[in-house]
Amino acid sequence: MSSVADPPLLFDFGSPFTTITSGFSRKGRNEVTLIWCKNLQIHLLSVNIMEREEGMFQTIISTISSFMYSKLLVIILIGAGVYFTVRTRFPQVRLFKRACGSVMEKPEDKGAISSFQALMVSTASRVGTGNIVGVSSAICIGGFGAVFWMWVIAIIGSASALIESTLAQIYKKRGEDGSCYGGPAYYIEAALHCRPLAIVFCVAMILTYAFGFNMLASYNLQSTFSVFSFYNAEMSPWIIGGILAVLTGWCLLGGGSRIVKVTSRVVPVMGIAYIGISLLVVIINIQNVPAMFVRIFEEAFDFRAIFGAFSGSAMMQGIRRGLYSNEAGIGSAPNASASANVSHPVKQGLVQMLAVFIDTLLLCTATAMMCMSSGIDPAKELQGAPWVQASLQESLGSFGPVFITVAMVFFAFTTLLGNCFYCDNLLIYIHKKQPGKAFMKGFRLVSALAIFLGAGMEMSLLWDLSDVLMGVMALINIPVILILSEIAFKAVQDYEAQLKKGVNPVFKSADIGLSQKTDFWRNYCNID
Repeated sequence: MSSVADPPLLFDFGSPFTTITSGFSRKGRNEVTLIWCKNLQIHLLSVNIMEREEGMFQTIISTISSFMYSKLLVIILIGAGVYFTVRTRFPQVRLFKRACGSVMEKPEDKGAISSFQALMVSTASRVGTGNIVGVSSAICIGGFGAVFWMWVIAIIGSASALIESTLAQIYKKRGEDGSCYGGPAYYIEAALHCRPLAIVFCVAMILTYAFGFNMLASYNLQSTFSVFSFYNAEMSPWIIGGILAVLTGWCLLGGGSRIVKVTSRVVPVMGIAYIGISLLVVIINIQNVPAMFVRIFEEAFDFRAIFGAFSGSAMMQGIRRGLYSNEAGIGSAPNASASANVSHPVKQGLVQMLAVFIDTLLLCTATAMMCMSSGIDPAKELQGAPWVQASLQESLGSFGPVFITVAMVFFAFTTLLGNCFYCDNLLIYIHKKQPGKAFMKGFRLVSALAIFLGAGMEMSLLWDLSDVLMGVMALINIPVILILSEIAFKAVQDYEAQLKKGVNPVFKSADIGLSQKTDFWRNYCNID
């Protein structure tokens, strides 16, 4: 028998491989080894290709995100917000008291969704992991100055929220059961007569909320458990993601009514508790507060950093995370706004303006204050949940990380529910009717699967992907509401004129000279 030299041993495969080959001849073992090595090489090559493709995709998404937020969206968001603020004569100040009063108004029809319930649904989507992890990441990357630009985008953006939600109310539809629904897709089609653009917006929003935002929320939630001893980097993200996916899927299969009930109860309680703990931390570290505010304004106007490395500057990070958190102008909140049963569209527009304040000026600021006052300096290595947990542990001991984890569980859960509520209305629009039960169950199962997958993905990719998808929505919605803004301005004037007469404002489309058909208000007000 001819002798065949053994191939070089590249790896020590250990006893399992020895056992497998022990029954073969020397030549047989060599052949098995060669086959195994070839298969291994193919596998390693395929893994390498996949990693390169994933890295290339991440690079492309990151580049697009940087371009959008360094040029396009900065101009559009701030420009539109300033324009709406000036044209409506600073409603953030003048009509703030009215906004607070509108929140507690009872619906016109018994059993209908109230302004408060609609506010809680939109706030459930807004108030989430972005208020904690997003704020932490913005400061760790952009510095203390990012907080100032979050404030700016919230104050300015609240006027955009007023306009888009007022338009959603004006062009909303009445369902067969008496409920009302609407959003950007409906005012795009009704006012601009462009259903294809409306469908594009719907698809962009579904991708953003059912996948981008939900996957990110799932990742952010599981990352808060990393400080605990039981956390395993390989297995824990998938276990936590699986549990979250199952719970969300169960709630979603109960339909929109269950979503409204759950969010209207959970959001206020957790929001109040979170603000309370934040205030306690700030009080404990009150000696650090003056220096903290000095640093905020110094870094906010560090123009060398802004123009030298914009992608990591306080301005860009503040705008990115501020927009992600409050969602003003991107067209998401109007879907919840349209569901509220009110006597005048502007009432719900004011409520959504208030929602932006609740989200950014209260909850985001609460996160920023308790972290920045703790004395622990932010760093890129600490971005996300680690900096928040470290800050609270410094002030409150072991209770701090536990509280943040609990808060993240509730915030993430309500975010997921609020996001999926939006998708239900979008699917109704695309199908021109309520989709079949089988289709909706399938969609909700796919949404739950995305939640599971997001828990184990790369953080930077998820943030960039969410930013890009959200940016696409803004690039569609803001030009649309700019075109239709005169209608909203007239509605605001009509609302204020009725207030001056001392009557409860009631909307009639004829009073503002509206020529387009308004399905809900024509029926509601019995006008031709």
